[in-house]
Amino acid sequence: MDTVLILTLLIVAAALAFDFINGFHDTANAIATSVSTKALKPRHAIILAAGMNFVGAMTFTGVAKTITKDIVDPFTLQNGTTVILAALLAAIAWNLITWYYGIPSSSSHALIGSIAGAAIAAAGFSALNYSGFIKIIQALLFSPILAFVIGFIIYSIFKVVFKNSNLAKTNRNFRFIQIATAALQSFTHGTNDAQKAMGIITMALIVNNYQTSDDIQTWVQFSCALAMGLGTSIGGWKIIKTVGGKIMKIRPVNGVAADLTGAAVIFGATAIHLPVSTTHVISSSILGVGSAHRLRGVKWGTAQRMLITWVITLPISASLAAVIYYLLNLFF
Repeated sequence: MDTVLILTLLIVAAALAFDFINGFHDTANAIATSVSTKALKPRHAIILAAGMNFVGAMTFTGVAKTITKDIVDPFTLQNGTTVILAALLAAIAWNLITWYYGIPSSSSHALIGSIAGAAIAAAGFSALNYSGFIKIIQALLFSPILAFVIGFIIYSIFKVVFKNSNLAKTNRNFRFIQIATAALQSFTHGTNDAQKAMGIITMALIVNNYQTSDDIQTWVQFSCALAMGLGTSIGGWKIIKTVGGKIMKIRPVNGVAADLTGAAVIFGATAIHLPVSTTHVISSSILGVGSAHRLRGVKWGTAQRMLITWVITLPISASLAAVIYYLLNLFF
């Protein structure tokens, strides 16, 4: 078996591992609110999230193509195989560190920062496709702000519409609605997050001359969808606790507003083929809803910790990927 094939298989395995870890790391995104309000039991919520993540991942490929070609050009990338492997190892390492400490960081930030860092280490800053890279960074930066604003607006509308409703009855009804919104949010999570690994595998296939276009092959889409679904089935309880309870005390009506906001922003990004951080979008939607409900009810210390992680993930993952690239170059 030749070296190129071995390295390609190693990248595919690492990409699927990243997708699997992304699944259990980001399970909280879709189900934390429904679990915290007891709309769904944890086991049922995870089964729902895993199934809908798989379905969502099998539905679209636009974000995957963006990852394949908009950060760097895989057709001209120097030492592309080593760059991709270094990026994956760095992203996996950062995901595991933040999962261990229960920090809802962004797998998207980690992966995109890692690709950029490894590519810069290989060929300098000219390796970046600046028009595409800036577009992706803008999506990562502005989507949480948009989620905060929309969450604030949606919950403000809910407050007006249901101000004279019986609280106990309203909460009971919203618990049923939350099952549907949790499913919707899990679906949109799959449409965006699972595609990132698809893009990485496709990039590796192009770099190693196994395909000549940016089309996402069916086996790539299916394997990534399955890896994310399996990862989601494992669950990420530490992050569920952070997203579901440490930002604010969530009631069913809050949960529905946050779920609808997160799903709308994520699916909107998927529709225009842009990767976003589902972690930050959903956390920001909860912050927006909480601010509309009662500013003092939001635990801003947790929000501050999340914001710091949001800011540092790109440079840390980029630096880590550059170091790993140099180490791999000693062997390949």
